[in-house]
Amino acid sequence: MQRSMISSNCCYMLHQRFKTGKLISIHFLAHKRSSSFAWPSVANNHSFGSLSFPSLVLWRGYSSKTSLLIRKMSTRSSMSIEKQMVPENEVEQVKLLDAVEDLHGGVVVEMKENMDSEIFVPLLRASMSQWRYQGKKGAWIKLPIQLSYLVDPVVQAGFRYHHAEADYLMLVKWLPSTPDTLPINASHRVGIGAFIVNNNREMLVVQEKSGGFKGTGVWKLPTGVVNEGEDICKAAVREVKEETGIDAEFVEVLAFRQSHQSFFGKSDLFFVCMLRPLSFNIQVQESEIEAAQWMPIEEYVNQPYNQKYQLFKYVAEICKAKSERDYVGFSAVAVATASGKETYMYFNNRDFSKL
Repeated sequence: MQRSMISSNCCYMLHQRFKTGKLISIHFLAHKRSSSFAWPSVANNHSFGSLSFPSLVLWRGYSSKTSLLIRKMSTRSSMSIEKQMVPENEVEQVKLLDAVEDLHGGVVVEMKENMDSEIFVPLLRASMSQWRYQGKKGAWIKLPIQLSYLVDPVVQAGFRYHHAEADYLMLVKWLPSTPDTLPINASHRVGIGAFIVNNNREMLVVQEKSGGFKGTGVWKLPTGVVNEGEDICKAAVREVKEETGIDAEFVEVLAFRQSHQSFFGKSDLFFVCMLRPLSFNIQVQESEIEAAQWMPIEEYVNQPYNQKYQLFKYVAEICKAKSERDYVGFSAVAVATASGKETYMYFNNRDFSKL
């Protein structure tokens, strides 16, 4: 196939590896697929030092095997950079931003090493042009906290925040001109409440040092938030151990509820779980728990707070029904996904096994 070399405007770059400035000439090496030829569009020049660098846009009629070529040149060169034809053996091929395709037609860039923003910006623009040409949809860029200085150029390129964790920020951009169908950030927080009963029909209850129940005198179920990557059944066991020192094993989910606008605008899922105690000596978590005890179930149910508020009354009555009658919840059954990952399915396993 015929090969063409098209040179764009040059730009002056500084990089930590260079002792002095280098004049960089940016070229596209393209494999032509048709006889028609259209010059790449040049728009939105961005200034680097005293020279400008145009946005890099791929052109029709050329395959996706397009590489960004950078040729280091002396600043004293008097040759016409705009028109010269650089032989392939005189240029250094530089990869675009490393990206991995996701399962939904997009790409994910995970930045790991430090990079000067003046080098990062043209690589990002060239990569975006490449992704558009390839018909990619969403472009995701994961920036670790040590590369937070790249947030501004990524946002200037049209990316928006998607979510953040303790050690990174994820940004995203919808590339096509079609309506944006990218998923929003995680919409729910997941919590558990543990109903655990001893042989005397007493249930484990706590009073908290902080939160909405602080100073109310209300005795409540041990509760907590499910951690990332943690199963509901295991979270219930962990929270009971942390707050009361009681060892227990998971039995089943008795009920759950969903609420909205709960935590920084997120929705909330709360699972009432029944556990079986394996120990009985309470050791209070002093940082969060004011007191803990084994309380008769009737006394817990009849607390004025539980009788006043419908949601808490339902939870109390469900716990009571489980202790007195043949109330069946959802047990956790270990299963494997199509990819082989282990997880849990929650369902009425007792009745299901009779079918």
